[in-house]
Amino acid sequence: MELHPFAQYIAILGRGKTKSRALTQEEAREAMGMILRDEVLPEQLGAFMLLQRYKEETPEEVAGFVEAVRDGLKLPAKIPEVDLDWSSYAGKRLQLPWFILSALTLSRNGYKVFMHGTEGHTPNRLYTREALDALGFPVLGSLDEAVQHLEQSNFAYVPLEVLSTKLKELIELRPILGLRTPVHTFARMINPFKAKAMLQGIFHRGFMETHTEGGRFIGQEHLAVFRGEGGEIERKSSKPTEVWSLHGGETTIDRWPRLLDDDTQRPDDNMDIQRLAGLWTGESHDEYGEAAVIGTLAIALHLMGVAKTTDEADAQAAQMWHSRDKKNFARAA
Repeated sequence: MELHPFAQYIAILGRGKTKSRALTQEEAREAMGMILRDEVLPEQLGAFMLLQRYKEETPEEVAGFVEAVRDGLKLPAKIPEVDLDWSSYAGKRLQLPWFILSALTLSRNGYKVFMHGTEGHTPNRLYTREALDALGFPVLGSLDEAVQHLEQSNFAYVPLEVLSTKLKELIELRPILGLRTPVHTFARMINPFKAKAMLQGIFHRGFMETHTEGGRFIGQEHLAVFRGEGGEIERKSSKPTEVWSLHGGETTIDRWPRLLDDDTQRPDDNMDIQRLAGLWTGESHDEYGEAAVIGTLAIALHLMGVAKTTDEADAQAAQMWHSRDKKNFARAA
C-alpha cells in the first residue's frame, strides 16, 4: 500500500525518543495546510494533534501553523490599517471580562482594534462573544463586515469560524481528546489584518517564550505576551505582571507592579455581564474591575509605543479611562 502523503509528518513526531524531532517551520506549514484542506484522515489528525500536545509545539511549528492559516484566508479587497490585534480564546471563570472595556476605550480614542476568538470549548466559562452579545455589540459574520466596523467605530469582533471553519472544528476536539491542541496556541496569532501590534494572553508561564519566539518567526513587529487573568489579555489587578515584548526582533521583559494593595483575588460569584456597562457609565463601582481595565489598557499603550515607560503607560491609561464618554457606552463600538 502506498504511504499516505501526511504520514511523513506523523512519523517525524512519533519515531521515539531518539529519532523523533519537531517539525521545521516549513514542514509545519505544509502539514497544517493539508489539515485545513481536509487532506488527512481522522486517524492521522488525532495522532498528529496528540503527538503535538505530548511534546508541546515549538515556536517554529507555531509560526508554520499560523502561515498555513494565513495562506487560506479570504481577505477583503481593502484591508484596513489595524493598530492592535486582540485575541480572546480562553474565556473567564473567576472574573468578568473587564478587558473588553480596555479595548473599547482604545477604539474611542481613535485606535483600530480587531478582536477575534471562540467559545464553548471549555465548560463553565464566560466567553467574549456572549459578553458582547449581552452588551449589544455586534458579533460579525465576515471580514468584510469587520472592515466596515473598523472604519466606522474602530472596533470589530469576529468569531474563529469566520477566519476558518476548520480551526473551529479542531478547537472543539478538546472535550473529545481530553486535552488542548496546538490550535489553542496558534489561533491567537493569526492576526489576519497584519496589525503592527499584537497582544497575547496566556495561562501557563511556559508559553511566554513560545508565543514571543513564534512572533519573531512570523515577522511580527510588535508583540506583548503575559499571563492574564484566566488566560485572557487582562492584567491581574492584585498581582504583579511580567510582560514579554517583541519589538523589531528584540525581546524585552517588563515587570509591572500590582495595582491594588490587596493581593487576594476573590472570585466573582455572580458574573453579571451588565456590570461592565455599569462600570463604563459610572452607575456601578468595582475597584478590581476598574484597576483591571486601566492596567490592561496601559500594557496596550506601552506595546503600541504611545507610552515610552510603564509608569507613563499607567498614567496615560488612567487619564484615558477617566475621560471616557460615560453617556454613550452603546457607541463604544
